[in-house]
Amino acid sequence: MPSALFDHYLMADHRACDHLLGSLRRHAVGKDWPAAQAAFASLQHDVLAHFAAEEEVMFPAFEAASGMTCGPTAVMRMEHAEARELLDDLAAATQAQDTDGVRGHAEALLILLQQHNMKEENILYPAAISAAGPTAAELTAQIVLRREAK
Repeated sequence: MPSALFDHYLMADHRACDHLLGSLRRHAVGKDWPAAQAAFASLQHDVLAHFAAEEEVMFPAFEAASGMTCGPTAVMRMEHAEARELLDDLAAATQAQDTDGVRGHAEALLILLQQHNMKEENILYPAAISAAGPTAAELTAQIVLRREAK
């Protein structure tokens, strides 16, 4: 990731997760449960890897640079916890082949993530880049490395 900073990388990740969520929903509605389960597995992996990159790398770097530990990162962690609960509900509905459950939990997760991502993209990411200053490229490399860890 030569010139793009982590905000571009993480925003692309947001879009990829949205796509996986839509794919899961389409497969569940079409009663293609093997494909729905595969889409869910990819979604869960990618969302949790994204959260890990933020919680383990970006948030601590922002908090150290800004001195804010009860600010936007606290809100983001709380919303990550809510998303994890919805992923658990979605896992159960997918496993049970419950189309209505998948649709409902997917819709709730989509709404939560859209609102969450808007806050990250418009508030937290610009503030974190500013706080990182000349270390933004190094921070980007660390975020990508953590996100891509298997």
